[in-house]
Amino acid sequence: MAESQSQSQDKASGGKLYVVGIGPGSVEQLTLKARDVILNADYVLGNSTYLDQMESLLGTQEVIRSFMGKEVERARKAVELAKNANVVMVSGGDTNVYGMAGIVLEVAEHESLDVDIEILPGVTAVLAGASILGAPVVTDFAVISLSDLLTPWEVIEKRLNMAADADFVIGLYNPKSRKRKSNFARAIEIIRKYKADSVPVGLVKNAMRGEEEDQIVTTLGEVMEYEDWVDMSTAILIGNGESRIWKSPKKDIIITPRGYHKKYDY
Repeated sequence: MAESQSQSQDKASGGKLYVVGIGPGSVEQLTLKARDVILNADYVLGNSTYLDQMESLLGTQEVIRSFMGKEVERARKAVELAKNANVVMVSGGDTNVYGMAGIVLEVAEHESLDVDIEILPGVTAVLAGASILGAPVVTDFAVISLSDLLTPWEVIEKRLNMAADADFVIGLYNPKSRKRKSNFARAIEIIRKYKADSVPVGLVKNAMRGEEEDQIVTTLGEVMEYEDWVDMSTAILIGNGESRIWKSPKKDIIITPRGYHKKYDY
């Protein structure tokens, strides 16, 4: 495929590193620019899971596969290659929201490397899940990962308390894994101290991944009935005090009013 003008210039000036958010995991959800830079890259690096999702775009590029836990090594390799080539580092969801943008920039800063780096956004799970559930996130919200691999649980617990006390809509990432089975239950216990049991909760598994996608709409008081259903591929959205469930003819939909009803008649 012919190179874009900007990428031809990148090669002439010594290469460039793109950190690309691939969104939920389907090619259809990529931005046009993300698709373009992947197609025209010399090297594409990433977690094998995410590279598999982009397989239809990979052919002429040299693909370097990596795995969870190898993020620092992956970032170093990408920065090094970008000195002389066009390189794409793929990141699931968005590059900033628990993505690869931070570690790539940290590595470049630490090694004082003069490499041109561009960060391309992608649809993150909380927004993909929200679109499936209806409109749970139309006002102030907080997103909290329940993984204590890099963040101490004491810090996570503090954030849960403060976000729930402020009545933010709350998105929960990484709720459960084989090694972390209790964090989801602990988080719900904290949030229930501040929010009513009637508050809507949406659970979305494999958001926007075709036939793998599934969803449940329930309430804070009943969400633990679905604890066994929740896993690492599940995004959780917990409404605020004004959120409600609309039992539409098609499906249950979560609506969080933004406040238009207070100013306008409709």
